[in-house]
Amino acid sequence: SDFLAAALHRSGYANMPFSRHRDDGLELQDVYLTAVARCAPPSNKLLAEEIQNCASFLHAELDLLNNVRVIVAVGKIAFDQMLKVLAERGAPLPRPKPKFAHGSAVDLGSEHPLVLGSYHPSRQNTQTRRLRPDMLDDVFRIASNHLGRPLTP
Repeated sequence: SDFLAAALHRSGYANMPFSRHRDDGLELQDVYLTAVARCAPPSNKLLAEEIQNCASFLHAELDLLNNVRVIVAVGKIAFDQMLKVLAERGAPLPRPKPKFAHGSAVDLGSEHPLVLGSYHPSRQNTQTRRLRPDMLDDVFRIASNHLGRPLTP
């Protein structure tokens, strides 16, 4: 989580660049973190059934959030599931279905959030430099631009 927290801090969405425990003082601004699945399956490989079983939680969270304008989906699984859930909520999906790529943006119209794709900040991706800090910063820059929110230097 340090990689993500540091990027949120650099972008002005977090008050500090790391988080060690629930009460460590990390505060997020204009950000809500969630997951498309609530389990850590064997070999860390989610099954479609596990993702579907957790979809109701994602819908419930979106029901509680009043003003979601951008979703940053970290990883292909999150990207695909967010598009599916948003379509279930009435968003018109482009045809052909958008493919996941780091830095991709899917505009679903003014009534629905912009969906941005990012590689997952896993150790596998960050230690191999498939995902670098500047790449994640670019995604948050796109989000900030869409929100008309200046980035904090």
